[in-house]
Amino acid sequence: MRASLLQIAVNPAESPASRRLRVADLVREQSGADLVVLPELWPVGAFAYESFAAEAEPLDGPTHEAMAKAARDAGVWLHAGSIVEQDPEGPLYNTSLVFSPEGERAAVYRKIHRFGFDKGEAVLMGAGDALVTVDLPETTLGLATCYDLRFPELFRGLTDAGAHLLVVPAGWPERRRSHWTLLAQARAVENQAYVLACGSAGTHADVPQAGHSIVVDPWGEVLAEAGPDEEVLTVELDPALVARTREQFPALKDRRLGLAPPR
Repeated sequence: MRASLLQIAVNPAESPASRRLRVADLVREQSGADLVVLPELWPVGAFAYESFAAEAEPLDGPTHEAMAKAARDAGVWLHAGSIVEQDPEGPLYNTSLVFSPEGERAAVYRKIHRFGFDKGEAVLMGAGDALVTVDLPETTLGLATCYDLRFPELFRGLTDAGAHLLVVPAGWPERRRSHWTLLAQARAVENQAYVLACGSAGTHADVPQAGHSIVVDPWGEVLAEAGPDEEVLTVELDPALVARTREQFPALKDRRLGLAPPR
């Protein structure tokens, strides 16, 4: 299984509309991949709080339209990162969209843990409340977003729901890059699952981004890691490795607290 992580640079000089067109073309270039992943809030920038309201869009808005067509043209499963969603009956949400190779929307995930404490995303956006998994032909994805990475109970819940590949789009700041790498490896090791963590590059709202998108296998080994700039990170995955790892080192079966052992 081939996965491509598109570490998009969010440049404030580039309009969201222009970036959608550029990113759609990048997705089409990944036609040999099985799964393509984009970063968190790449149309506007994860820290561009002042632009959230102006750039908010419905689920079936311009990003949905552009990414659905790009997924269909490339024939790939596409985790289209996330958008600022305007719920017509509620607040804004940080919402991820997943598309099938036919361009059909396969899943929607609203970010559960909002970053900012008493400002930014934490006060501007509503919180999701549902764990979301997506069945692919060879594996099952578990969906999380950026700050979610700090909350292991979410990932254990996804594992219990059958996820073998944990996908984390992010707009992670450079000043906490060491946490990004450490937490991605920890989530892989403790759940004996692949972690695909796709960050953004560049600087937006005066916040330098970490970049360094990373793919970690179920043993915690780093299979690939990007640099700080815009980059396409492509890696071959073995979906059967998850089951082999859990069979060879069955730590998940020894759980005494929490939910039932994973499937």
